[in-house]
Amino acid sequence: MDRIFTALATRIASAAGQPLSFVLAFGLILVWGVSGPLFGYSDTWQLVINTGTTIVTFLVVFLIQNSQNRDAAAMQAKLDEVIRALDSAREQFIGIEHRSAGEVEQIRAALEKEVGCDEGKAGTADDSVEHVLRRT
Repeated sequence: MDRIFTALATRIASAAGQPLSFVLAFGLILVWGVSGPLFGYSDTWQLVINTGTTIVTFLVVFLIQNSQNRDAAAMQAKLDEVIRALDSAREQFIGIEHRSAGEVEQIRAALEKEVGCDEGKAGTADDSVEHVLRRT
């Protein structure tokens, strides 16, 4: 089931992100809008577009979340491999994405402080990068 959903989600997400999909959706909205006078702008005419867009939005949210989850997991795996492969990297950072948001924020703040970008010293990201470059 998981493989089928992943394959289907990948294909639909890829298709939904294409310019042709936008053009088709825009065309559908235009056809609906132009047909308003034909149907007397009835409640049913309005209900058709409201229901259709609600259903599509509801389903696409799950597809997008699935794609983002897979992309984030792949990115973390790649970063973990880079950390593991570098002798000077600290392996304690592998898997920190599983910690709470507060813990990750504390780690980030400690790293920034370590490179001279603490809150008391209005340092910038450029200051941090310069500090790291000087260390190597």
